[in-house]
Amino acid sequence: MTASASSPQARHFALIPAAGIGARVGGAIPKQYLPLAGKPMLQYALDTFASSALIAHTFLVVSADDGYIGDFLKTQPQLAGKLTVLRNGGATRQDSVLNGLQAISAKLGADDWVLVHDAARPGLTAELLERLIASLHDDEVGGLLALPVVDTLKRSGGTPERRERVQATVPRDALWAAQTPQMFRYGLLMRALEQAHAQNRVSDITDDASAVEMLGLQPKLVEGSPRNFKVTLAHDVALAELFLKT
Repeated sequence: MTASASSPQARHFALIPAAGIGARVGGAIPKQYLPLAGKPMLQYALDTFASSALIAHTFLVVSADDGYIGDFLKTQPQLAGKLTVLRNGGATRQDSVLNGLQAISAKLGADDWVLVHDAARPGLTAELLERLIASLHDDEVGGLLALPVVDTLKRSGGTPERRERVQATVPRDALWAAQTPQMFRYGLLMRALEQAHAQNRVSDITDDASAVEMLGLQPKLVEGSPRNFKVTLAHDVALAELFLKT
């Protein structure tokens, strides 16, 4: 049974897993601290959440041995009182999200909303945040920002020698590319992630919504924006800067 949608006192919290190193981007420091249009990449998402009256508080999950977060926070006085750093990041994004949720269990009620956002999506705006919350505030399941797929999709062969050959064209009708934040009730998201771990299905979780889907539920799709893409490869940095400067 899902959490009741009629919870007028339900609050909204942001949870940002940032324990990875972003190896595919390259660089001498973890991806989330790389400079982007004059600021550390991580700052963009944190500032968006901190400046929103809709967000009660933001939790940032970093690795226990993160040697950069202390210096970063010294340069972010605007986040004082609005951000709590949790040093219990896991080996994977899913582990970091679950560890973070467990660490804040005493602060949240089961019906409170959690917005899980990728630190490497600096293009999140106040308008996108407001759209997501407005679209889901009375939803029984929750949902996520996403974009309808517009490119033609090709599936390659499954064997190494056929991976550079088209096996089939995949119909793009009804396909969406998932973004973040992904917004679910605290109790529901905890249950979904804990059940996936108990069933040894963690490898099947590609995002928070997929864990909720394993419960037989259907998260709502809320249209996002191309600017809210994930910085994954080195050439993504230049594209992100173009968006952030406009």
